[in-house]
Amino acid sequence: MRQPAVFFGHGSPMNALGGPYADAWRALGEEIGKPKGVVMVSAHWETRGLGVTAQEQPETIHDFGGFPPELHAMQYPAPGSPSLASRVAELTGAQATTQWGLDHGTWSVLAHVWPEADVPIVQLSLDRNLDARGHYQLAKKLRPLRDEGVLIAGSGDFVHNLRTWKRAGGEPYDWAVDFNEAVKRAFLAGDHDALIDWVHLAEQAQLSVPTDEHYLPLLYVAAQQAPGEAVSFFTDAIEGGSISMTGARIG
Repeated sequence: MRQPAVFFGHGSPMNALGGPYADAWRALGEEIGKPKGVVMVSAHWETRGLGVTAQEQPETIHDFGGFPPELHAMQYPAPGSPSLASRVAELTGAQATTQWGLDHGTWSVLAHVWPEADVPIVQLSLDRNLDARGHYQLAKKLRPLRDEGVLIAGSGDFVHNLRTWKRAGGEPYDWAVDFNEAVKRAFLAGDHDALIDWVHLAEQAQLSVPTDEHYLPLLYVAAQQAPGEAVSFFTDAIEGGSISMTGARIG
């Protein structure tokens, strides 16, 4: 059975401790069930050259500071999958590595999607040698995995501007809403060229994407979309004015 492809707007690591987004992620997991494995592309693993995690038991990486002790103590002991890592390497040319684990872009979300931590997970890095189209073309090589029981996932944020983020919360900036809606429209239309050329998606696109590491994972999900394949959004909000929590599902 073909697995969906899913983009998670992960926002703050604090979402790992619960709340409305965690509830939505749990509901999504209950709906889609458990795949044979997951290939996750997170905003928080950037490399020169392409890497894929290949250990039997990946570490839970707390790649942040200044958060409550209970967040730093959280563990997500999901298994890895050397065999899935090998298959990803075969398809993409990625180098297997044990020098990374599950960063918070992965575990803060999947701890709610599959709380039993019983779905094997590998992470695929963001190769900084590639441009946006290069990431998209690479992602297309993962398509066979969906028919092999593997879910392709990305974790980041459509809009991610920490410089303008309002700690106390508040209404979203107009430019953040405009860009978020433009990404959604392109997803719904299957307009992948527009998603790749994100700078021209909205008038103030570069305010929404001042650096692209949180945006690029969505190209790995968009690239899985077959012509006419349905897209839906299971979360859709902007936190603190400039962090998009929108999550998209293909299939």
